[in-house]
Amino acid sequence: MTASVPPPSRRALFLDRDGTLIIDKVYLADPAGVELIAGTADALRRARELGYLLFLFTNQSGIGRGLHTLEHTLRVNARLEELLGLPPPLFTDICIAPEAPGQPVVYRKPSPRFILESLAKHALDPQQCWMIGDSAADLGAGLAAGINVAAVQTGKVDPRTLPLVAERALPVFPTFAHFAATLR
Repeated sequence: MTASVPPPSRRALFLDRDGTLIIDKVYLADPAGVELIAGTADALRRARELGYLLFLFTNQSGIGRGLHTLEHTLRVNARLEELLGLPPPLFTDICIAPEAPGQPVVYRKPSPRFILESLAKHALDPQQCWMIGDSAADLGAGLAAGINVAAVQTGKVDPRTLPLVAERALPVFPTFAHFAATLR
């Protein structure tokens, strides 16, 4: 008798970092400054248990502005994963978009490039994927990629976010943990 191998997951969550998973601190470069938003670890655990692949998608314009380096951002991400305390690898892939506003855009949200590349690379079903974030750029990336989008209210107030949420009738959750509680 041959054991069957479960099919790879075709669903995923694309997650903004600052203001979605951790408290947003402008140009965070010091790992000691990482603070999880309440419920984040349990929410990520739940999503993984339900078979969602997790992708971290973060704009880090502080790199492009010369305020900190990619190495600083990698250390902040490592601290995030350490605080979460979940078995590695937590994220299937991580996109750090270093461009500052005004620089040529490759991955900076609202560019959907990282999401589109991930959909193809991992044979994901766009109808079973979500972009979760607190800003208009986060939501715009998901919309441009043709995946589901949800906003969280734990980040900085971006005046462009509320009109986009209202115009598109996007779901809004107090935290990522509240969103994750709705996953099936």
